[in-house]
Amino acid sequence: MPQSASRRSFFLLTPPYLELIPVTGPLPVTDAGAAIPGSALVWRLAVDASERALRFARNRPPGSALIAILPTALEVGSRPDLLRIVERTHPQAILPFHHPPDLEDLTSLIRRPPSDLAIEFTDYLVWRGIRLDRETRRLVRRTVELSAELRTISGLARAVYLSRRALGRRFMSRGLPVPSHWLHFARILRAALQLQNSQDSLVTVACDLGYSDGFALSNQMVRLTGVRPSTARVCLGWEWLVESWLVREASQGSLVLPPWRTQEASEVQSTDPLVRRSWTPSSSHPSWRRSSSLATEVTEEIRAPVDGGSGT
Repeated sequence: MPQSASRRSFFLLTPPYLELIPVTGPLPVTDAGAAIPGSALVWRLAVDASERALRFARNRPPGSALIAILPTALEVGSRPDLLRIVERTHPQAILPFHHPPDLEDLTSLIRRPPSDLAIEFTDYLVWRGIRLDRETRRLVRRTVELSAELRTISGLARAVYLSRRALGRRFMSRGLPVPSHWLHFARILRAALQLQNSQDSLVTVACDLGYSDGFALSNQMVRLTGVRPSTARVCLGWEWLVESWLVREASQGSLVLPPWRTQEASEVQSTDPLVRRSWTPSSSHPSWRRSSSLATEVTEEIRAPVDGGSGT
């Protein structure tokens, strides 16, 4: 990283993950208002991190991973509430101080599978503003846990000791997608993580997860999220894929997606004097062109009409 960027607070890391782009304004989003697929916001914290910086990190576009890098151990020791403040921003990872940040390490963090997919998935939904009562949250977590083994909604209903009808009512009465969509999306999520963290072919991943072939997996992924497996492999992370699914469900009327908080340029520009004078990535920058092209490609995929029923 250039020395001139060493004191900047926020950076954007996007596919193909070749450089950190200094951020000086609102982050780029897709037409649906979500983060660029596979993008991550990297936050180099100062010990005197302002409320505006905190708000900028917390209000990042939905689907964007956050990696927070702490100040030196001595500085953290003088600010015992710093970790608690950072946790309010729902980071994917909190790293100890290291200078400069290593791109390979950061990329590995983005692709790293959650230690507990079911818990982190439901935590993301709550952070996203989707209301889940205690029993529904338990059912969602259980569905994600069982998605590693189960293939059908009948099997899911038996596993949670409910009839298919009662299970369907539980979700639909709360304005949530039908249970089959939760189960099949969880399977898709597992497939995306396996694609990102192995050299396995699409056919191998599909068979590991109980699909008849790669086409069956690809067809279901496109139908539920509008995203193809080839995109899911190169756009690392999982939050953006969750957001693609939520947007898809909302567009079909099966979910009311809460409006997201917006970012203001002043939130990041006021965090650091150097940032105010730094360059805002433009359409002429190679990384920005790659990111914009990828966002357009995925947006077009999500918009494309897909055949298939919903089912319960």
